[in-house]
Amino acid sequence: MRVVLLGTAAGGGFPQWNCACALCAAARDGKLPSRTQDCVAVTGNARDWWLLNASPDVRTQLAATSALWPGPGPHGTPVRGALLTDAEPHHVAGLTVLRGAAGLKVYAPQPVLTALAPARAVLDRYAPWEWADGLAEDGFVLAGGLVVTAHPVGDGPPTYVPPRRPDDRWAVAYRVEDLATGGAFVYAPRVAAWTDAFDDLLETADCAVLDGTFFGRDEVGTGHLPVTGPGGILTALARHPGVRRIYTHLDNTNPLLDPGSTARAQVNGAGVEVLMDGAEFVV
Repeated sequence: MRVVLLGTAAGGGFPQWNCACALCAAARDGKLPSRTQDCVAVTGNARDWWLLNASPDVRTQLAATSALWPGPGPHGTPVRGALLTDAEPHHVAGLTVLRGAAGLKVYAPQPVLTALAPARAVLDRYAPWEWADGLAEDGFVLAGGLVVTAHPVGDGPPTYVPPRRPDDRWAVAYRVEDLATGGAFVYAPRVAAWTDAFDDLLETADCAVLDGTFFGRDEVGTGHLPVTGPGGILTALARHPGVRRIYTHLDNTNPLLDPGSTARAQVNGAGVEVLMDGAEFVV
């Protein structure tokens, strides 16, 4: 199974268009590498590719990844569809860029599918897509020999959705397994609470691409655990030394964006990686 980190920044990308913090200023000056918004591509056979989330930057990301270039026909594409972890704008807005591509299939938890109903109606006018519940009880099989299961990770709806009763299906983690090799990885760019069930999920994986949005408690916004501090993700990951662990979804305030920072040294010293856009690996 090939995995490509198409984008590794949180909503707004890095540098963020309306932020003049020291990190964003350094990126504009060329002192730190820029990053596009979080999105992953995965394939089990190098022909059928699936997107994990659909970043607003997806056009640039696809153009930068030769395996995802169009063909063989004039309007053909190796992209077969997308798996959405939640309904946040920076995880779903890229669907509008993909409009008109025939036969795509989009998986998402039912509350997300409901929230996207107006957008789905618009997109289906360009080319009918198939929309499916990503939380199907027994999981689902993707073209290319991948089997996927979704696991609720809690939290509420995005800001644009009217208040609803609590529902832990608003955000999910996906476990993707290669049927041919048994290799498996977990993708969870949004982790609101670390549970025993999530620990159990990581025990079944060879690699985990996880929420690295905020480094410390002083940065934290809603829906994300911090990397460090009491209850932070870095401490929880220490329980899984046999899993390759990678942070993604980095907010523009996060010192992990600076390869020379003490924060990056701390995380790397704990055996957790921070990779750049375009990084590719095999699971």
